[in-house]
Amino acid sequence: MSETIDKLPPLRDVIAAHGLNAIKKLGQHFLLDLNLTAKIARAAGDLTNCAVIEVGPGPGGLTRAILDAGAAKLVAIERDERCIAALQPLIAAGGGRLAIVEADALEIDAVAQLREDGWQGPIKVVANLPYNVGTALILNWLERPADLAGITVLVQKEVAERLAAQPRTKAYGRLSVLAQWLCRVDLVFDIGPRAFTPPPQVTSTVVNLIPRPAPLQDAVRADLEAVSKAAFGQRRKMLRASLKALNVDPLPLLAQAGIEPTARAEELDVAAFCRLANAYASRRTTPPE
Repeated sequence: MSETIDKLPPLRDVIAAHGLNAIKKLGQHFLLDLNLTAKIARAAGDLTNCAVIEVGPGPGGLTRAILDAGAAKLVAIERDERCIAALQPLIAAGGGRLAIVEADALEIDAVAQLREDGWQGPIKVVANLPYNVGTALILNWLERPADLAGITVLVQKEVAERLAAQPRTKAYGRLSVLAQWLCRVDLVFDIGPRAFTPPPQVTSTVVNLIPRPAPLQDAVRADLEAVSKAAFGQRRKMLRASLKALNVDPLPLLAQAGIEPTARAEELDVAAFCRLANAYASRRTTPPE
């Protein structure tokens, strides 16, 4: 760590001084091992010309690592006022690069705010996501993946596996299709429960999502979401049955997409779902929501 950041008190002292007992409803599990936080920051690649968005910094372990990795700017979004007080010394230690925003990350658009404030360089997300909102936050960021140069997040291993899952596996589903349509997804490394305070009941995984220059194949997102929702909503059924939820005749729909009516959702790769979405777009009678 840089000399200034290195002089900050140990994270356990910060937690004790500010009474930072983790709040379950906020999904808080603090990562105190600075070797691991540094490893997460490194997994995000070169940060020196980037603005970074961090969600749920807690006592600031990963925040320290991001600043030490040379991030040009760091926006830390925190809704727990106790943690906001604990993070204040990092503002000076970071040489003015850190901005702390008291807000619910699901309710603000940090990317748009950075642009409005004049930031013109790349933007990355690097965060130990609160367990209770991790998937929702990722889906929010995937609304506009081209706005981000990378998303490096620590999530429950189950969520990471769903993001990266391949066809014909139990974890493969709607989240897999959408994430891989828009991004290259790489599982980086696992972190066991004992590394956290308090320890969660599950293993966590660092996952990298690198937005593609363009989606894997042409499709309208709303149509892709509609067909994947119908297909995986009854994943054990053949598509000729599960796709009836779309209120179109499944058989000509599947024929147009070049998919066997006896196939099941988990057998289709992302490209096949895109073909199905395009066929649905040409046959639905109402516009997508």
